[in-house]
Amino acid sequence: MGGSASDTLFAGSIPELYDTCLVPLIFEPYAEDLAKRAATLRPSRVLETAAGTGVVTRALARALPAPVELLATDLNQPMLDRAAAVGTQRPVTWQQADAMQLPFADASFDLVVCQFGVMFFPDKVHAFSEARRVLRPGGTLLFNVWDCIEENQFADVVTQALGALFPDDPPLFMARTPHGYFDRIAISRDLAGAGFNAIPGFETREARSRAASARDPAIAYCQGTPLRNEIAARAGADLTAATSAAAAAIADRFGEGPVDGKIQAHIVTVVN
Repeated sequence: MGGSASDTLFAGSIPELYDTCLVPLIFEPYAEDLAKRAATLRPSRVLETAAGTGVVTRALARALPAPVELLATDLNQPMLDRAAAVGTQRPVTWQQADAMQLPFADASFDLVVCQFGVMFFPDKVHAFSEARRVLRPGGTLLFNVWDCIEENQFADVVTQALGALFPDDPPLFMARTPHGYFDRIAISRDLAGAGFNAIPGFETREARSRAASARDPAIAYCQGTPLRNEIAARAGADLTAATSAAAAAIADRFGEGPVDGKIQAHIVTVVN
């Protein structure tokens, strides 16, 4: 699916809302999962790409032994600023870096980790080849991607609600980008195109997304992601109206009190 320049714009108030609203809503269970998988690989030097506001970084810092060197990178400096401000329980190197052009030497890491970031890479084969380049022989690329939007209920309901609010030009960020790269055959093909000769391992994991009210996920998606940029670019309804429409749709589907929806992702592992 084609991307948009606004899809990778995480700035303004988005980093804080992303970290306080979206991270506990959907990212934390998968971050803990990746960190546990990383620990079983017993790496000595780890690179995280697309680290965002640091939810995986914090999990890795807890799960990996203290001598393990951990470098966390992201394209967006405001996201890293938020991550560094929240901090980790042990030292981490935070560095702005583009996963499409990693500023690291060949064969310099045992493990490259990326949580829900590869969907944003404009050239996935090239990004995978950069990960392979900086991996030592026998090193591992470990990442996850969201399954299709129909398997992720809050995102699907929000997208449908905004489609009804903006029928002539529906904001499709969630379907296009976060939930637009889930096909195992396509992912395997891209990894092979990047030079990975090993057959990648896939595991699909369902989890639950819970919030105190329908408004919480509406704010998380509409205001804490680049979907906010798409809403702002459209006439007919402002961000407040869009958030309210999303909240009403979630409440209609899941009830007025605490809400609980399905989320689902693929975890991918490939050895260099």
